[in-house]
Amino acid sequence: MSMSSNSLKKLSACVLIDLDGTLINTDGVVGDILRKYLCKHGKQWDGRETLKIVGKTPLEAATTIVEDYELPCAVDEFNSEFYPLFSAQMDKIKSLPGANRLIRHLKCHGVPMALASNSSRANIESKISYHQGWKECFSVIIGSDEVSKGKPSPDIFLEAAKRLNKDPADCLVIEDSVPGVLAGKAAGTNVIAVPSLPKQTHLYTPADEVVNSLLDIRPEKWGLPPFQDWVENTLPIDPWRIGGPVIKGFGRGSKVLGIPTANLSTKDYADELVEHPSGVYFGWAGLATRGVFKMVMSIGWNPYFNNTEKTIEPWLLHDFTEDFYGEELRLIIVGYIRPEANFPSLESLVAKIHEDREVAERALDLPSYAKFKDDPSLTK
Repeated sequence: MSMSSNSLKKLSACVLIDLDGTLINTDGVVGDILRKYLCKHGKQWDGRETLKIVGKTPLEAATTIVEDYELPCAVDEFNSEFYPLFSAQMDKIKSLPGANRLIRHLKCHGVPMALASNSSRANIESKISYHQGWKECFSVIIGSDEVSKGKPSPDIFLEAAKRLNKDPADCLVIEDSVPGVLAGKAAGTNVIAVPSLPKQTHLYTPADEVVNSLLDIRPEKWGLPPFQDWVENTLPIDPWRIGGPVIKGFGRGSKVLGIPTANLSTKDYADELVEHPSGVYFGWAGLATRGVFKMVMSIGWNPYFNNTEKTIEPWLLHDFTEDFYGEELRLIIVGYIRPEANFPSLESLVAKIHEDREVAERALDLPSYAKFKDDPSLTK
C-alpha cells in the first residue's frame, strides 16, 4: 500500500516496537504447543484460530481457546499448564527476518526505541534474553501488566512515549497485529503494520503503511536514517540452503508465463517457508548432472493465481532443452529483491518477472554474491 499523505506525515523521533510476531516468531511455537495440548483433550488445533489470538493479551488468548474448544478447565488452570510448556520452548523462538537488522540500524543511529508488548514484563525479559544484544538496544521495555489495559487500548504506547519523554505524534509504531495497530492509532502515533497473518492485509487499513516484512521498511519515509545495505536494488541476506527433487508444479510456468520454473516440494521446508517472507529472492542452483546456474525465485502465495499455500518457484536462468523432473536440485539463496505484489494483468506480472531476472543476473556477478557459486552444498 502506498502512503496517501506522505508530505503531511510528521517525522518520527523514536520507534515503539511490538515483540511477538513482529520481532520474534512466537506464533510457530505457540501453535506447536497448542496442537499437542489440544490433542491430549481429543481436540484438533485449527490454524484459523490463530486469527483470533494474534496480538491479544495472554489472558484474552487463553479465554478464547478455553471457550472455543470447550476445554474442561478454567482459564487460569489452562494458563498454569500452558506457560511451563511455553517457557521450556522459549529458546526455540527465532527472530524474524530483518529484526536484527532493524534494531541494530536504529540503535547505531541513536534512534530511541521502546519494546511495547501485550505480554507481561517478566515474559518479555525472558524472551529477549535469548537474542543477544537486544536488551541493551531498548531504552524502555513495557508489558501489559504495567498499565491498566493492554492493546487495543492505547495505554502501552502512551506509557512508552512518556517514558521516552516523547510526544506520541513523534513516535513510529511497528506492529504485526490488528489490536496493536489500533492501539498505536488510538495513541496518536504513526503506525507501520507488518501483518503476521497471510492474506489478511484488508484488516490492517487503519495503519499508515502496510509492508510485507521488516525487510521492506524504508525508515527514510518517516524521517529516520535510511538503510545503507541495499546493493544495486538487492538486499544481501544470510544465505539459506534447500534442495530436493524437481516436481511438477502448477504447469503454468512455461505455459502461462513463458517462464520455466523448477518446483520443489515444500513439505520438507514448511518451517523455512514460515520463516522467510513471501517475495522475490535470488541465488545459485545446482543440478547434479548439469552444473551450477544463476537462479531467481518467488516464495509466496502468488496472489495473481490465488494459491492456498505458500510455494517456492525457482527459475534457473539458463536455456534447457528438456524438462528435468525428478533430478536433485540444490539452492543457495543469498539475496532479496522485493516483496510479493499483486498484478492487475498477466502482462504486468510477466514484465516484472523479467525485470527481476535482470536484477538477479547483474547482482550475481558482484563478488559478494558470486562467491556462493562455489558453495559445496550445490554439488554434493
